Amino acid sequence: MKIKFPEDFIFGTSTSAYQIETAFEHDWVNVRSGDGNTFNRTTDHEKRLLEDVEIIASLAPHYRMSLMWSKLQRQPYARLNSRDVEQYATFLKSLNDRHVKVMMVIHHFANPTWFANSGGWQNKKNIDAWFNYAVQLFEAFGPYVDSWNTFNEPNLYTSLAYVAGEFPPFKKNILAANRVIRNIAIAHNMMYDHIKKTDPGKLVGISHNCALFKAENLLGRIPAKVCDWCYMTYPEDLFRKTDFFGMSYYARIGFDPFPITYIKTPGKLEKSGKPHDDMWEYYPKGLEECIIRFWEKYQKPIIITENGFCTSDDKKRMTAISDYMKALSDAMAKGADVRGYYHWSTWDNFEWSLGPTFQFGLYSCDPSTKERKKKPSADLFSSLAFNKELEINGSPG
Repeated sequence: MKIKFPEDFIFGTSTSAYQIETAFEHDWVNVRSGDGNTFNRTTDHEKRLLEDVEIIASLAPHYRMSLMWSKLQRQPYARLNSRDVEQYATFLKSLNDRHVKVMMVIHHFANPTWFANSGGWQNKKNIDAWFNYAVQLFEAFGPYVDSWNTFNEPNLYTSLAYVAGEFPPFKKNILAANRVIRNIAIAHNMMYDHIKKTDPGKLVGISHNCALFKAENLLGRIPAKVCDWCYMTYPEDLFRKTDFFGMSYYARIGFDPFPITYIKTPGKLEKSGKPHDDMWEYYPKGLEECIIRFWEKYQKPIIITENGFCTSDDKKRMTAISDYMKALSDAMAKGADVRGYYHWSTWDNFEWSLGPTFQFGLYSCDPSTKERKKKPSADLFSSLAFNKELEINGSPG
C-alpha cells in the first residue's frame, strides 16, 4: 500500500537547543536524570554546527528548532549577546542556503537562571521580561524563519514542573500550575500580536502535547476524565490566537485508577500485553483520534510539531513511522486539514529528566565522542520527506 501526501505538505525533523547544546546558566544545569546522567554536556551541537546542518538538510526540507535563551540574554532586558547571535545566524543562514525552512520555537521548557530565580512563570512581572527577549529574537532571526511556535507544549511543561514535580522548579502545586499556564497564555498572545503586526505573512502557532487518557477499569474512569480535561481541554482553550494548531503525540495512557506507563509502571504495561516503546503504551491510531478531535473543535490547520518512538531498536522506529503515516493519512481522508509533520528527533539527545539513554533520533549520538551515525530510519524518513510518499504494510498496532 502506498500513501501519498500533497506536494505542499511539510515534512521536517525537530530538536530543542537545550537538549543538544552544552548547558549554560539555565534551570536544568546539573539536574540529575533518571538514568543517572547529569544535565550538562549533551550532544555538542554548538561545536558541530556545520556537520549538523548537513544532517538536517539530508533528512527533510523543514526543521523545527529553538535557540538557547540563557546564552542569548544573560540578564533581564539585556541586549542579546552579539557573539551568540552571530553564531546562530550563521547556522540559520546555512540551513536556508541548503533550502531548509525553519519553524522557530521561542520557549522550549528551560529558563535562564536569572528568570527562574525571580519566580519563573509564576511571577506575572516576568511576562514582560520574556516578551522583551522574544521580540529581540524575532528581530535578530526573523529573516531566517519561515514560521513561529511561541511555546512548546505549555500543558506538559506546566504539568511536569508544577504538578508532578519532575521538571524545574520541581513543585507540586495545582494553584501555581494554573497561574503559570495563564501567564504563558498571556505571553503567547502578546507575541502573536507582535509578529502578526510586524510580519503578517508568517504563521504563528502553539504546540500542545496530546495523549489519549483512557480508563482500564471502573476505577480509572474518573481519573482519566479529569486528566483529559486538565490536560487536553483547559490549557488548549487558553491559546486561541493561533494560525495553526500544533500537536505533539506519543502515547495512550491507561488508568486503573493510576496512570500506566512504561516509565513508571513497566510491569503493569508488560502484563497487559499492549505494545509499548521505552516510555509509553504505543497506540498510533491515537494520532488520528487526536487530530480529528481538535480539527472538529477548532477548525484550524493542524501541524504535527512532534511525533516519534523511543527505542534503541531502529526496526521498531521504522515500523512506527509507517504506522503513524497511516494514521495521519486516515485523519486527512476524514477531512482534517493537516499541513505538516515534524519527526522527533533529528538525532538522539538528552531526554530531559529521563536522560540520554532514551533514544528518539534518526541519527545516533555516541555518549562519549558525540559522533553522529545514521540509522536506517533516517533513509526511510528522508525518502518520505522529499518524495511525499511511503510504502507501508499492515495496519497500525
